[in-house]
Amino acid sequence: MKNISEILEGVKTVGIGGHIRPDGDCVGSCMALYLYVKTYYPEIQVDVYLDNPKPVFGHIDCMDEIKTELDGDKEYDLFVTCDVSARDRLALAGPYFDTAKKTACIDHHISNPGFAQTNHIRGEVSSACEVLYGLLDPEKVTRTIAVPIYTGMVHDTGVFQYSSTSPETMRIAGELMKTGFNFSKIIDESFYQKTYVQNQVMGRVLAESILLLDGKCIIGYLKKKDMEFYGVEGKDLDGIVSQLRLTEGVEVAMFLYELETQSFKVSLRSNGKVDVSKIAVYFGGGGHMRAAGCDLQGSVYDVINNVTEQICKEFQECEV
Repeated sequence: MKNISEILEGVKTVGIGGHIRPDGDCVGSCMALYLYVKTYYPEIQVDVYLDNPKPVFGHIDCMDEIKTELDGDKEYDLFVTCDVSARDRLALAGPYFDTAKKTACIDHHISNPGFAQTNHIRGEVSSACEVLYGLLDPEKVTRTIAVPIYTGMVHDTGVFQYSSTSPETMRIAGELMKTGFNFSKIIDESFYQKTYVQNQVMGRVLAESILLLDGKCIIGYLKKKDMEFYGVEGKDLDGIVSQLRLTEGVEVAMFLYELETQSFKVSLRSNGKVDVSKIAVYFGGGGHMRAAGCDLQGSVYDVINNVTEQICKEFQECEV
């Protein structure tokens, strides 16, 4: 695609969906596309499906219009996924994707196999929001549409500090800022701000973390019983793996938390030498060179041992 208008031509109904446990880039790209279609294509009925986004994204317009469950049997003329790296990562709206007359995927995950009929995947770009911006008419990106795009870019670049941040990323951010929103408030309240309990949990994980592989790998974990003790869910654990990554001498950080008994969500971060997306893909997940994740079964020790084994192999390849 060169412009989003290419896939919108002739359609009357559009569904938009993101991945499970939607992060800032997922919410931002889905909502930006939703608001763009709603504003400039009033003849199209458009719905957006997201898996219960966090309250920190409440600054984005029309969040109350998100559908968080299926709405009966539907067949959309077009269904678009944003920031979804594989078909099985699509959240609740999977059945609508399967029955749609046309499908499209807008993404930036290098592990994306191209599962839609039309795929616009740019693995070298910082975020799905930046990819989406390249498909929109810049002069039509109003403040309302700019806010979710900027939010997603902030979240997937770690506030413009990750290696995927390019001069073009910064140029686009500057163009978005010209629309007049409070960019510092978005960064503070949606990215950095934590509740007292979230800070307690992060402190516990950091205090109980372990170093392996001569200090090049750090691991933190949280079992379900501990999450229940603090009253937190997976969505409350953002930022922990990034903080682990900042430990001096560490090349790879791993954080895992228990979804259900012996079922873990694993997040991986790299400081550059190791491509953690290869590790995640090996276990059926996906992501980017420096940020990736997967779900694994077994005891916490099984998961740590299995993932660490793959990290060792990646280190060996780096040293060859």
